[in-house]
Amino acid sequence: MKIVIPGGTGQVGAILDRALTAAGHDVVVLTRRPTREREVGWDGEMPGPWTEVIDGSDVVINLAGRSVSCRYTEANLRAMMDSRVRSTQVVGEAIAAAVRPPRVWLQMSTATVYAHRFDAPNDETTGVIGGTEPDVPGYWAYSVEIARNWERAQEQADTPHTRKVALRSAMVMSPDRGGVFDVLLRLARLGLGGPVAGGRQYVSWIHDRDFVRAVEFLVDRDDLTGPVNLAAPGPLPQRAFMRALRSAWGVPVGLPATNWMAELGAFALRSDTELLLKSRRVVPGRLSAAGFDFEYAGWPEAAGDLVRRRRLGPGGARPVSRSLASGA
Repeated sequence: MKIVIPGGTGQVGAILDRALTAAGHDVVVLTRRPTREREVGWDGEMPGPWTEVIDGSDVVINLAGRSVSCRYTEANLRAMMDSRVRSTQVVGEAIAAAVRPPRVWLQMSTATVYAHRFDAPNDETTGVIGGTEPDVPGYWAYSVEIARNWERAQEQADTPHTRKVALRSAMVMSPDRGGVFDVLLRLARLGLGGPVAGGRQYVSWIHDRDFVRAVEFLVDRDDLTGPVNLAAPGPLPQRAFMRALRSAWGVPVGLPATNWMAELGAFALRSDTELLLKSRRVVPGRLSAAGFDFEYAGWPEAAGDLVRRRRLGPGGARPVSRSLASGA
């Protein structure tokens, strides 16, 4: 298949690019700074010559948007909103104008759309959309609004011949350098991987191999449209999450952190405490109902595999595409 990945130079894009290319697909990445073969320049804002690679493609997987790994200043939050919404709109415009539009458009979204909660998990049917929770920072509601507008931009695109799926993804755990697992592992190795603010808040995650497999599954399943949670079925409290990660690496102790210590750490990492403190208890309702079988449903097993691959080095870090590679 010909697969186009707008915004495919980040961590998640690299995971998909490697796996799908290894499976024999023709993968084209749209990026602001093309530097290698199979990369095509675009600005994520206006139609241009790049639209030619959309026309005649089989699958579009749009990952474009400013990274959330930053301080949540007013300017950065606005950049997150604008980059996500506009890039989605322009991808929709390219698909609408195509003579041979792709049969499926997978649009990145985020599990952050759900409410900060401890009492019950969020699936696509019964999950509570966030934005009105009491006793949380006000700007958390803006993060939810970003997610809602992001999905709305895809919904409103006039693409009647293209199936549309919104990927409400949890944190994708990969042993690659620079990703969220890399940051968490570094904290654990430094002895700082203890509970944050008590550690009750839930962490939702998905192993990189299961992320690739879920994308392949959604490409193949013509009956699935709309929002789909990409998250392992076993979210767990941050305290237990970090304990399992420390165990996988062999670190016996993790120092706890208070709210203000988390603020200092986030500032030093040029990130934001929402990523640490929001309780994201998300489960894959629609994937599970459709028969998707997770290879890594539990975090201890997933952490063990990620640590093993990290120790093997770059070659061991690469997820392998299976279902599409075998012609399923």
